[in-house]
Amino acid sequence: MDYKDTQYGTNAAEGEAGSVDQPVKKKHIVREYAESIIIAVILALIIRTFIVQAFKIPSGSMEDTLAIGDHILVSKFIYGTKIPFVEGRFLKIRDLKRGDVVVFEYPEDPSKDFIKRVIGLPGDEIQVVMKTVYVNRKPYKIPQEVHKEKDMIPSAQNPRDNFGPITVPENSYFVMGDNRDRSYDSRFWGFVKNEQVKGLAFIKYWSWDREKFSVRWGSIGNLIH
Repeated sequence: MDYKDTQYGTNAAEGEAGSVDQPVKKKHIVREYAESIIIAVILALIIRTFIVQAFKIPSGSMEDTLAIGDHILVSKFIYGTKIPFVEGRFLKIRDLKRGDVVVFEYPEDPSKDFIKRVIGLPGDEIQVVMKTVYVNRKPYKIPQEVHKEKDMIPSAQNPRDNFGPITVPENSYFVMGDNRDRSYDSRFWGFVKNEQVKGLAFIKYWSWDREKFSVRWGSIGNLIH
């Protein structure tokens, strides 16, 4: 009896030992960090390519809407997501509309990004007479536009103050800076094609005044209209 009990006890002990979970092998710390970094980079690329992208304002062509040193976020999906090497846009929420502030590839050098306001849509007739913009022969003035130069330049010399009329072609847009007298825009280099548009500027998330060497706290979080 004692022998059997001992034998059974031994067998039971062996069975319990055989069912114990094996300890999980720890990943090498370098491998853990590498995997985390790779995942973070992939997520960042997805967000930057398809959802939202940050930009910094380098010039005063959009003053007083956007100042030099403003950091903004641009929605890349509202006009539809562009997939590399594939034509067209997908999952579009809406089309561009007059008044949108957009970031786009500069038509004469796609490696550079510009930001301007959409003034003319496909089929619109655009003309500038004595600094006043006309869209389809009607004055088009917005609260955001500013004029900082009093002089008037004839069209033969420069298209800044007198331009057109011209009709916006299909799949293209006419854009201008809000700082009308100090903006290099469609008056000088033509139209922006739909496929060159990167997205809609919608909010300022940071702003640095380099002249005063200070943060523009009042600008942070402001929506862009």
